[in-house]
Amino acid sequence: MTTRVDGGPRTPGRSMAALAITYLALLVTCGGGPGDSSGRGSGSALSTASASTSTTATPEPTTADPSAVPGHLRGKDVTEIPTGDRVVALTFDAGADAAGLPSILGTLADQQVPATFFLTGRWVDDHPQDVAVIHAAGHRLGNHSTTHPHFTALPDQAIRDEVQGAEQRILAAGADPRPLFRFPFGDRDERTIAAVNDLGYVAVRWTVDTLGWKGTSGGMSAQEVADRAVDALRPGEIVLMHLGSNPEDGTTLDADALPDVIERMRAAGYTFVTLDALLTAEDRRSPAAG
Repeated sequence: MTTRVDGGPRTPGRSMAALAITYLALLVTCGGGPGDSSGRGSGSALSTASASTSTTATPEPTTADPSAVPGHLRGKDVTEIPTGDRVVALTFDAGADAAGLPSILGTLADQQVPATFFLTGRWVDDHPQDVAVIHAAGHRLGNHSTTHPHFTALPDQAIRDEVQGAEQRILAAGADPRPLFRFPFGDRDERTIAAVNDLGYVAVRWTVDTLGWKGTSGGMSAQEVADRAVDALRPGEIVLMHLGSNPEDGTTLDADALPDVIERMRAAGYTFVTLDALLTAEDRRSPAAG
C-alpha cells in the first residue's frame, strides 16, 4: 500500500471535502451524478454520445478551417502569449485518469480563476460527464489527440484521424476544442505543425512544465511544483499541469500545488486568462522580453 505524501500546501481555509462539494455541485448542474464522471452513468445523453464514438470507430471527417489559425501563429508551437501584460494561462492536460479534477475545479471556482483543459479522445470516452462539468464551469477546452501518440512517427492520415477523432468526441460531449491543440509529449516538427494548422488548429506548447506528473516517486513535491510555476513567471506565461494521478504513487501534485500557485502569482500582480487570449493578442512585448 502506497502512503501518500503531498509535501506541499493546501487551500487556506478550504478542506478537500469542501472542494469535492464544489465539484459535485458543478456535476449536478450538468444533470449528472457521481457515476457519470467515470463514464459509467446510466441513461445520460453524454454517456450515450460516448458509447457511439468508441476508440475503435473511424472518426467522421470534419470540415477543417485553416483560416481559424491567425497568420502569425501558423508554423509555430506557441510557448507563451505575446503580451507585455501580467497575465498567465493555467493549462491542464487530461489523458490518464481524472483523480485531480474535483480538487482542481474546486480551487479554480473558489479563486474565480479560468483555465484551459486539453483533452484526449480516450479521456473523453472514459469521462464524458466531466467534459460538460469543465465546460459549464466556464473553462476553455482544447484538443490533445485521440490516443496520445508521438505525432512525428505518424503518417499524415493518422494525424488527421487523431485530431479529428478527439474533436468529434469533445463536440459530442457538448464542448468545442477548436482551434486549440497540444501535441502529446510535446512531440512535433515542421510537418506535424503544418498538418494541425491545416486542420484549423493552433499548436500550443507551454512556457513551463511543473513536472507534477512525476509524483513523489519521481522526486517531486507540491512545493517544488509551485516553485517551478512561479520561478518561470513572466507576462504571457503558459503553465502546463496535469489532471491525473501518478500511476506509481497515486499523488496529484498539480492539484495539491494549485492554491499556492494562484496565491503567489496574484501576489506578484498577475491575473489569469484562458488561451483564447492567445488568439486575440497582438505582440506587445518589450524588445527585451523577446
